[in-house]
Amino acid sequence: MQGSANLTIMIKAARSAARKLVRDFQEVENLQASVRGAEDFVARAEAEALRTVRDILTSERPNYGWTGAGSDPVEGKDPTRRWIVDPLQGGQNFAHGLPHWCISIALEHKGDVVAGVIFDVPKDDLFWAERGAGAFMNDRRMRVSGRARLIDCVFATGLPSGARPDLPLTLKDLARLLPASAGVRRWGVPALDLAYVAAGRSDGYWERRLSPWDAAAGMILVREAGGFVEPLAGEDVFGSATIVAANSEVFQPFAKLLRED
Repeated sequence: MQGSANLTIMIKAARSAARKLVRDFQEVENLQASVRGAEDFVARAEAEALRTVRDILTSERPNYGWTGAGSDPVEGKDPTRRWIVDPLQGGQNFAHGLPHWCISIALEHKGDVVAGVIFDVPKDDLFWAERGAGAFMNDRRMRVSGRARLIDCVFATGLPSGARPDLPLTLKDLARLLPASAGVRRWGVPALDLAYVAAGRSDGYWERRLSPWDAAAGMILVREAGGFVEPLAGEDVFGSATIVAANSEVFQPFAKLLRED
């Protein structure tokens, strides 16, 4: 595996945090009888993973800024660079003992994501990319799928839970896409959804109201694997945005379908 010094640091941070998360995940099923106990345990596991990632990244690059899930943003002495981190994405899966969750780390430089690492910890799959250098899973180069018809494609998305106000829009999305496609999957981990598009496992992905740490690392994976990814309606991808990603063949009809009134 070859990459820049920054990529090496990102991978080191992800693998270091993963070691404790693996041990914690093995304990989760013993806590299933107590919902509150499991939730508190996962919150502590996420906080510890966050500390591990942040300690490594900030010690190696003390001048870089920081933003991420579960932490306050930090303005770095170098205003052009910042880390974008989710130390445990897929917390609900983790809490329920489902082996589908990850660590996501991206590096932003002057408003563009230039490197991304997504570590699918339960499966020991490391997805990584740098701008202009391609996208990889472990040591294998990734390419998006080549399917050209929506009816042949499988898409992934997230479904809003609780009282989120975007449920009606998401239901409209599904009503348009389900009849026009080969199916829709909901895995609950946006970073891995994007990584799977990059790997050709899914043909496309969309989700509303994503935070930067949900999608930043996955966006560069898709682009470096030959796919397209952009906000649906011109939103700021470093705010709260609806992200659409797909291979180059179906991106336009896929995005057009989602934009219909």
